Amino acid sequence: MAGGEKVPSTPLEPSPSEWHFPDPSRWPDEDLVGLGADLEPGTLLEAYRTGLFPMPLQHRRLRVLAWWSPDPRGVLPLDGLRISRSLRAATRRYQVRVDTAFDEVISACADPRRPHGWLTPDMLRAYRHLHALGWAHSVEAWDADGRLCGGLYGVAIGGLFAGESMWHVPQPHGRDASKVALVRLVEMLEAAGKPSSRLLDVQWQTPHLASLGTVAIPRTLYLARLAEALTLPPPAWPAADV
Repeated sequence: MAGGEKVPSTPLEPSPSEWHFPDPSRWPDEDLVGLGADLEPGTLLEAYRTGLFPMPLQHRRLRVLAWWSPDPRGVLPLDGLRISRSLRAATRRYQVRVDTAFDEVISACADPRRPHGWLTPDMLRAYRHLHALGWAHSVEAWDADGRLCGGLYGVAIGGLFAGESMWHVPQPHGRDASKVALVRLVEMLEAAGKPSSRLLDVQWQTPHLASLGTVAIPRTLYLARLAEALTLPPPAWPAADV
């Protein structure tokens, strides 16, 4: 689906996966949980609902599909987002939209020139498929001249938003653009109700994400919070401007 095309207001449930992920209590005491399977929509949704996400693993000259559940897990408490004075000012420079440029955002996130890029062509196709079904969303920051300056995308299931990647154009045009998208995402999740029970997953806590307020929690706590979050209704994603 090209960016800007209308996505279903209620996500469409795909066919069940042919694969079954193991009981989390049997997972190894390491971030890597499994290898193989596929990237069909049903498989991806089952993985996120189980507490996993896909990311390729480089093995010699081959890239192998791998499934991860970091321990500890990086999450952003909705009441813990740190908004600096400069970031607050940046929120006034950009207009934020939802799902009007999903393809552009995910393509930019997958740019092979970016350091530590991990999105393969197969993964791009898979997330575009999830977007067409109403499960994957982009939050985009646009400047006053109508330029897309940055954004993020992720998978929303009930009260879970699994953030996958953020991106912004080089400064000065894209200064703080992806962070502004994150600020608006947090506001939308809070507005959906029961913010303390919602889960904004960032996978691993990096120094950059820690500066924005992310925390690292044990896998057992993440899975307990995930089970609660999945019982909640999803946000009402706006048709365009936030």
